[in-house]
Amino acid sequence: MILNEVHIHNRVLLSDLANILQVSIDTVRRDLKELDELGKIKRVHGGAVSKGFNIYTESQRDVYAYENKTLIAQKGISLLKKGDVVLISGGTTNLEFAKLLPLKMSLTFFTPSLPMAIELLNSPSNSEVIFIGGKLSKGSQLATGGSAIHILSELKADICFLGTGYLDPISGITEIDWEIAQLKKAIVNASKKVVSLTISEKLNTINRYKICDISRLDVLATELDPNSPSLDTFRKQGIELL
Repeated sequence: MILNEVHIHNRVLLSDLANILQVSIDTVRRDLKELDELGKIKRVHGGAVSKGFNIYTESQRDVYAYENKTLIAQKGISLLKKGDVVLISGGTTNLEFAKLLPLKMSLTFFTPSLPMAIELLNSPSNSEVIFIGGKLSKGSQLATGGSAIHILSELKADICFLGTGYLDPISGITEIDWEIAQLKKAIVNASKKVVSLTISEKLNTINRYKICDISRLDVLATELDPNSPSLDTFRKQGIELL
């Protein structure tokens, strides 16, 4: 169960796992230590992150649901137009998106994600990369805090690819960490069009801190057929499905 939660959401907290499993935090901490020693996850303060999410790597074997994430990334590529100013956060699906960027679109990327900035710099695409700096979160490797939010307040990107861990048609898009939720809220506000590239296992899940209502999402791309009944609740919200 722990591995499943880490694979789906990339990052989990000790307290959440203890609550789900109805065991003590010390019990979960011991399990995370064992899984870390086995090389299955990466322990961080207060929880754990997936290996593929936490470590910049060329290896696809560390990325959960790799084939589905590649398919979703290709759907996201179809939304780009030459000359777009693109705001993109982190996450394994977004990193696969960066690897598949076309060569000659002359895009400008803004990102607060350190792994994303590295991936974009290594991409063969003819794109400019601007890193949105600030205090780096060890768990998410995102720049957070006032300086990052201030930069975002002066930006209006053509399209945003928002790394999303939890999406629910009623509760909206939520996040595990307060500071990251504030950063992502600023990302949404700095974008004309908001896109979520996410595996379907993240749909209908909720966490503590709200980023925005689901109606703020313009496009949802999953590995599912856009006509899948599993997406009906999102379709009713007027979201474009890919």
